[in-house]
Amino acid sequence: MKHRASRELFNHWNSLRGARLAPERAEINPAAIRGALSDTVILARDERGETIFRLAGTRVCALFGRELKNQPFGPLWDARSREDIETLIEHAGAESCGVVAGAEALVEDGAPVAVELLVLPLFHRGTSDGRLIGTLAPLSAPAWLGLRTVSALRLMSWRAVGPQIDDVVVPRFVDLPDEPRVHGDSGLVIHHGGRP
Repeated sequence: MKHRASRELFNHWNSLRGARLAPERAEINPAAIRGALSDTVILARDERGETIFRLAGTRVCALFGRELKNQPFGPLWDARSREDIETLIEHAGAESCGVVAGAEALVEDGAPVAVELLVLPLFHRGTSDGRLIGTLAPLSAPAWLGLRTVSALRLMSWRAVGPQIDDVVVPRFVDLPDEPRVHGDSGLVIHHGGRP
């Protein structure tokens, strides 16, 4: 994660979840992430299965020049990215797996700006209800902010984050003896060690 707001939110989420896949949504403390609040979003599925904003921070709304609460999330992405981002959001909710993505914010008559999207699952009474908390933030302050608005987002890259990748098993090795042992006349050399 490159953006300070993403790291702040992820660290809070990660400390709350402990050994669980995700924390309860009621456990999120806005005071603990006050530096990230203007870049924070809460996403959920509506009754039609469409991802919508339940909450969007002031800087997120400023990027698009409008209030995003209760607005659909998918149409903010260009046609090339829309299906992929919906799949990522659906996977994050269904599999309780966080996602961090790199994207470009496209503006009329201007160079695209790199943005970072972080989405993290939240539980409600111990189970996933598809609600996600995250950040959507430009990696540098665009000079056009407040003068122009983002016309679309383009997905560039993504990776999973969360407890599933925390438990990577790294094999442990035992020190090899100074002298390898030769087995019989075969010339086979046996080194003791390997996994305990």
